[in-house]
Amino acid sequence: MALAVATLLAVLLIVFLVQNTRSTEISFLWMTASTPLAVALLIAAVGSVSLTLTLGTARIAQLRRLVRKQRD
Repeated sequence: MALAVATLLAVLLIVFLVQNTRSTEISFLWMTASTPLAVALLIAAVGSVSLTLTLGTARIAQLRRLVRKQRD
């Protein structure tokens, strides 16, 4: 079942990439780049997921340390 869901998501991602090939200008601070819309959205999504995982992991570690201190 999980393999079927992963395959479906991969196919949907490929369709998304193929349909959004129009070039878009991206500006951030002093940098400007022209990239396909799909690539820009994927970079933003991966960055958001990475940030969320990093902050979530740090918070979980912080709470685990707090629980250990309270047990002692």
